[in-house]
Amino acid sequence: MEDIDAIAALQDPVRRRLYEYVVAQGREVGRNEAAEAAGVARTLAAHHLDRLTEAGLLESGSRRLTGRSGPGAGRPAKVYTRARAERAVSLPARDYRTAAELLAEAAEQAGLDAGLCAAARRRGEALRGSAAPCSDLEEAMAMLAARGYEPHLESVAGIPDAEGAKEATGEAAAVVRMRNCPFHAVAERFPPLVCGMNLALLEGLLGADGPVRARMDARPGECCVVVKSSKNNID
Repeated sequence: MEDIDAIAALQDPVRRRLYEYVVAQGREVGRNEAAEAAGVARTLAAHHLDRLTEAGLLESGSRRLTGRSGPGAGRPAKVYTRARAERAVSLPARDYRTAAELLAEAAEQAGLDAGLCAAARRRGEALRGSAAPCSDLEEAMAMLAARGYEPHLESVAGIPDAEGAKEATGEAAAVVRMRNCPFHAVAERFPPLVCGMNLALLEGLLGADGPVRARMDARPGECCVVVKSSKNNID
């Protein structure tokens, strides 16, 4: 019932807007920033953010938002990030995670990596259907967002692009990273197998021979795959 209660906390529209904003930032978010983004008063935002923390959907901490320390730096402010725990509800109860872990364990022990990747690539192609390979990073981001990857544009130097997807796709250094891995729970136990499967799936989905390419580039806290434009020459 805890997962049901946690997800039910998002029924309130203001609370949901606040949660979605915090999650989309991929960093700590203060109350003032969240309130401004959701278009509500700071006191109301604080109430809902704390409710989301109590429900286990967010984690809270405190730090000085000015970046300064010592006398005159001000009091630490409360900040929020997405909780690391996963929440899922299935009625009636189902346990697909255990099945996935057992299948992954069997595939790894039997050395079926190549067969799994081939199947994943075919599935990605089937999901794309008759559509041509993605033509640019903006189109790729839309496809990835629809699959729950939470994509965001980033420069090679790691500085987020503030100009938006359409303008940034013309920049040679732009790449797409993903804050969420839909296979995270199984990938933690079987990283080479599942990350290879994920790469193959995205190659099929985006088009392995098109102008947009999926590449392995693991980074803590994010999906192991990044998406680059073949025009960038930054592999």
